[in-house]
Amino acid sequence: MQKHYLQDLIEPVVKKEGYELVRVMTIGQANPTLQVMIDTLDGRDVTVDDCAKVSHVLSDILDEKDPIENRYSLEVSSPGLDRPLTKLEHFERFLGYDIKLETEEKVENRKRFKGKIAKVADQNVILSAEDAEYTIPFATISKAKLVITDELWEEYQAAHTAEEF
Repeated sequence: MQKHYLQDLIEPVVKKEGYELVRVMTIGQANPTLQVMIDTLDGRDVTVDDCAKVSHVLSDILDEKDPIENRYSLEVSSPGLDRPLTKLEHFERFLGYDIKLETEEKVENRKRFKGKIAKVADQNVILSAEDAEYTIPFATISKAKLVITDELWEEYQAAHTAEEF
C-alpha cells in the first residue's frame, strides 16, 4: 500500500518538473532511503543538476505530507545503463535489447528469464531466450532490467562521443 501511495504522491511532482518517474523504492528498515529514479523525456542523460532540482521539489512535498514514519534519506538518481524496466513503454523502447526479468508467478514453469525483447503485444512482453520465445504477461513481471552488453556499451559511448563534438 505504501509503495503505491508514494508513487502516486511523487509521480505528478516529477512529471510537473519535466521528467519521467522510473521507479520509487524504499531501501532499508532502521533509517530507510527513499530512492526516486528519474529519466529525462528528451533522451538526454540525467545530470546531477536534474537530480538536485527534483530532490529539492520532492523534499518540500515529502516534508509537508510526511508519508514515511521516522527519519529517512531521499535519494534522487538516474536509471543508469542497466536501467530497470518498470513500464510497458520501457520494453517497447528497448526492443532487441538483452534483459533479465523475474515474474511473480511461474511462466512456463520458471520465474527468471534472460534474453532479448522480441516484441511487445497485448500487454505481454515476448522474450527470445535459449532458442525459444516466452510470452510473459506484463502484469506478472516483478523485476526487469537491461543487461549491459558490449553492444549497449558501444552504443552508449558512440552517443556520448558524438555529443562532445
